[in-house]
Amino acid sequence: MVKKVNKEDIQNFIDEDINPALKMHDGYLTIIGLDEATNILKIKLGGGCQGCMGSGDTLKYAIEETLKEQFPQLQSVEDITDHT
Repeated sequence: MVKKVNKEDIQNFIDEDINPALKMHDGYLTIIGLDEATNILKIKLGGGCQGCMGSGDTLKYAIEETLKEQFPQLQSVEDITDHT
């Protein structure tokens, strides 16, 4: 049986393994919500990551891949940050 994914475990992983790297660019990642029925994670980027032209690539090729490796139950990661 596959372990159910939960928001707290994911945020702990983000705080320990992802945010230190984003902090080097004065940025950070926060979970806004997790739809437990669909396993879709909604996140918000802040600091230097908000509005950054490279944030889309960072999200797709680094953050989402890393989270899906650690939490294979996740279907997708959606950025709801206002980058304007």
